[in-house]
Amino acid sequence: MVGLSGAVYGVIVTRRLRVQTAYQPEFEDWLFHVLLPIAAYVMLAVSAYAALSRLREALFGVGAAAMLLLFTGIHNCWDAVTYHVFVSKQGQRGDARHR
Repeated sequence: MVGLSGAVYGVIVTRRLRVQTAYQPEFEDWLFHVLLPIAAYVMLAVSAYAALSRLREALFGVGAAAMLLLFTGIHNCWDAVTYHVFVSKQGQRGDARHR
């Protein structure tokens, strides 16, 4: 259920990324916010199905999906932090100079 729910949520994120107009997404945005999470959730759903006949291999699939989600989350957090440090702070410094 988690794998299927995550894949459905990935489709929702894809739709929201397409319709927003404030920013033009680049390849990296599509990769780390859509493609890799959907791939991880699909891998998790397939692993649940495969666990019925090949438990050991299914557990490796669950571990791989968890690692992919972990690394994707770390990358996305790092992007957010660097944006706020380098872009938002520069905008605030520029506003303070004009006062």
